[in-house]
Amino acid sequence: MKFKKVAITGMGTINPIGNNIKEYWKNLKNGKSGAKKITRFNTFKNKTQFACEIKKYKKKNYFDKARYKKLDRFSQYALIACEEAIKNSKIKIKKENKEKIGIIWGSGIGGIESFENEILNFYKKKENLNFNPFFIPKIISNIAAGHISVKYNLKGPNLSISSACASSANAIINAFELIQTGRIKIAIAGGSEAPITQSGINGFNSLKALSLKNKNLKHASRPFDKNRDGFVIGEGSGAIILEEYEHAKKRKAKIYALILGVGISSNTNHVITPDDGSGAFLAIKNAIFNSKILSKDIDYINAHGTSTYLGDLSEARAIYKIFKNHINQIDISSTKSMTGHLLGASGIIETIASILSMNNNTILPTINHLNNDNKFNKLLNFNFNKNKNKNIKTVLNNTFGFGGHNCSIVFKKHNIIL
Repeated sequence: MKFKKVAITGMGTINPIGNNIKEYWKNLKNGKSGAKKITRFNTFKNKTQFACEIKKYKKKNYFDKARYKKLDRFSQYALIACEEAIKNSKIKIKKENKEKIGIIWGSGIGGIESFENEILNFYKKKENLNFNPFFIPKIISNIAAGHISVKYNLKGPNLSISSACASSANAIINAFELIQTGRIKIAIAGGSEAPITQSGINGFNSLKALSLKNKNLKHASRPFDKNRDGFVIGEGSGAIILEEYEHAKKRKAKIYALILGVGISSNTNHVITPDDGSGAFLAIKNAIFNSKILSKDIDYINAHGTSTYLGDLSEARAIYKIFKNHINQIDISSTKSMTGHLLGASGIIETIASILSMNNNTILPTINHLNNDNKFNKLLNFNFNKNKNKNIKTVLNNTFGFGGHNCSIVFKKHNIIL
C-alpha cells in the first residue's frame, strides 16, 4: 500500500493564554504565564490554590442557554476550538463528502465538573432524588466528539480516545493514520479538558503532582528548573484539520505543516513515569524511524516538560540518548511553562504551538527558569526565558500520559525537502 501524505490545513484553540490562535501565538512568543488564583470555587480546603484558567470566558457568548445547559465545560471548549479550526481551514464542509470526514477527539477526564456538581447536589437534597437527565450525556468522555459530529452532520469515523495526558496526541496519530491509509480525506482532531474543580485539584494534590507555590504562582510552572515542584493544572481545547495532501492542494488550501511520522510506546515498569526515560525513548525513536529521516534532521523539540521532578528527568534522558551526537543543534522548550498542563488537551495545544513556531521561525521560551538542574541542563540545549529566531524545518512534539502512554509526532514545514 502506498501511504497518502497528510497536511494540516486549519487550527483552532481556546486555552489559558489565548482564546483564539492569534491571541495564543502573541502570548506564547511573549512568554506570558497563564497561572492565576482559582476563581471558580473557594480554595481554602486546597493545598494548591491556583491554576491556568481560561480568561474572560463567558459561555453565553458562544452558546444559547438551552444549549450550554446540556454541555459540560470540556464539550463547550471542544466546539469552540473546532469552529475556529474549520473557519481557519476555509473548508466548505457542506460541499464535501461527509462520509470521508472523521472526528477523532481526546479527553483524559471528560465531564468531571458536571460529575462533581451532580453528586454534591444529590447529597444535599432531602427529597426528589432524581439525577439530571443530562448527567450521563454530559460526563462521558466521548461526548465532545459526538457533539462535533452532530453539529456538522459528519458521517465518517467518530472516535474518542482517552489515554490520560496523551489523549489528544493519540487522537492526532489516529486521524493521521486514517488519512494515510485512504480511509478518509479529512479529519477534525484534537482534545479538550476542564479539570479545574475541587476533586480535580485535590485528586492531583493527593498524588503530589501539583505545584504548591501559592505565593509565587506566576513562576510555579518551571519545567527543567532545579526547584520545580509539580505541574500547574490548566484547561482548554485545541483542534486541527488534517487533510489528505492532494485533496488540500486541489482546493488550494493553506498548508501549515505536513505530518512526517508518528511514534507510540508504552512504559512497562511504572504507570506514571519510569525515571530511565525508556518509554519516551522508544516513542521518539519510532517517530523518527516512521518519518524516514535522521535524528539530526530535527531542529526543535516541543517537550512534554510538565515541571514534575521525575517527568522532566526521564524525558531529558530519552532526548539525550537519541540526539547526543548533535544535541547542540536541537533547541528544546516546554510551552507548559506558560499554559500549564491541560492533561488530555496538552498534546493538541502543543502541536499548534509547534506548527506556529515552525511557520514563524521562532523557538519559544521555557519561562520561569531560575536555577539549572545539573542532572541534565548542561547536556541539553534548552531555550530558557526568551524566544529566539531560527530557521525551523522540522519539529518533534512529545506527549506522555499516566498509564504509560507515550506519543511523539514529527512535523515538517511545507515545501521543505529533506
